[in-house]
Formats: sequence, C-alpha cells, structure tokens
Amino acid sequence: MHPNTAFRQDPQTRNIAFARERGFGTLAINGDDGPHTAHIPFLLSEDGQEAELHLVRSNQIARACKAPLKAVVTVTGPDSYISPDWYGIDDQVPTWNYVAIRLTGMLHPLPQDALHPLLDRLSAHFEETLRPKTPWTTGKMSDGVMERMMRQIQPFQLDVAKIEATWKLGQNKSDDVRELAADHVAGYGIGQETHILSALMRGAKPETSK
Repeated sequence: MHPNTAFRQDPQTRNIAFARERGFGTLAINGDDGPHTAHIPFLLSEDGQEAELHLVRSNQIARACKAPLKAVVTVTGPDSYISPDWYGIDDQVPTWNYVAIRLTGMLHPLPQDALHPLLDRLSAHFEETLRPKTPWTTGKMSDGVMERMMRQIQPFQLDVAKIEATWKLGQNKSDDVRELAADHVAGYGIGQETHILSALMRGAKPETSK
C-alpha cells in the first residue's frame, strides 16, 4: 500500500464495501519455489472478516493449502496515468492514480460439502447486481452436471486479519488542481474505468481538509 497517509485515510467501512462489490482479486501465497498467485472471484462478509472462494484442484495454491497458511488477496479498482501537464501548475511529475484494497490473513481449506452452498452464495451475490434479470441458480443445471463439475474444484476461506487500502486520488493537491486533472483523466486517461476514477478524484478531499 502507498506510504503517503494522505491516500490511506478512508474509513474501513468504505474499503470493505468496495472489496465486497468488486468481488474479484488476486490471491497470493509464498510457495517453496516463489510466490504463487490465482485470480479469483470471492465473497467477503459484511464485516470484512471472512472471504469465501474456490480454486481448481490443480491450482498450485490449492495443492499447497492442505493446512492453514498465510495469504493475501489484492483487489484493484479504477486507475490511470496522470500527466504532469494536467495539473496546470509547474514542477509536477508523472504519477498513477488508483484504488487498491489488500486483505491479509490465513487461508484454509473447507470440507467439500461446503462447496455447493458457497457457490450458491457467490452466484447470488453477483446475480443480484444484474436486475431486472431473473437470477441464475444452480438449480437450472441438468441432473448430475453440477456434481461432476464440482469434483474439479475445492472451497477455501480466508480469515481476514488485516485490511489495508490505497485511494490515490490526488488528495495531496488543491481542489482546483485535482479537479483539472480529473477532467483530463475523463477525456484522455490511460488505464481502467477512467471515468469512475475521474469521479472519485472530484469527490476526494485534499489532505489539508482532513
């Protein structure tokens, strides 16, 4: 996470809400031959203390996690390159604005009979956002198909011990300078979801107002 405290002052409730809504991140552990990562959907509890997920059994992390081990899930949001020219003031340097949440804790395997309920909760969480579409459920699968597919995956839970976040939105700049940069991000940003990042930058408060 970014060391500048100006970018790390958002309340934990906002960090949890962002991670819950995003529901997708990079799971990482330390392996014997170096770091192992997996890109995963997950379901974070409302209090941010538990994240449910599943992995293909052949995944390196699934094979390594036979007992609880340390792990981290990194959740990234909108981001963009920021040109110094976009601030409208002298003596600035290039940077990158972004949102990122890090969930650190202990990953442990769950019993196989926990998998189907986990998948139901996970799909329900995302299907809920697709209204007015009728939510998809595992009950729509043909007899035996779901059971065969579930043999290939395994359920896990991350017990979250620490949540860290960076909302790098130009809070160390004055309102007029930050908002001018936000205008350029919306029009010319290089990154992901630049219009969302632009809106977040406009809503950010400078460090001096905190």
